[in-house]
Amino acid sequence: MLTKTIASTQAQNNFGRMLDDVTHNHTRYVVERRGLPQVIILSLEDFVHTLNHEEERQTLDTLLRELQSHYDVGTVLSSSDAIETGG
Repeated sequence: MLTKTIASTQAQNNFGRMLDDVTHNHTRYVVERRGLPQVIILSLEDFVHTLNHEEERQTLDTLLRELQSHYDVGTVLSSSDAIETGG
């Protein structure tokens, strides 16, 4: 399956064509706003296929990890740590 990125304004202006591409060609779209990935659009058929096949889930997981922003500032606290320290 082909995955394309598209700006949110371009997605708005070409929504019908994008839906046709998704449903007929099994293309997945990552919609970006201000250069940051916000959503993934895929057909229901592809979504069901992904849920039912481990290899597809791993492929989607890899894609999501590559798109995800990573923030390495500060220390992560569990909710219990935050309560104990007054944070």
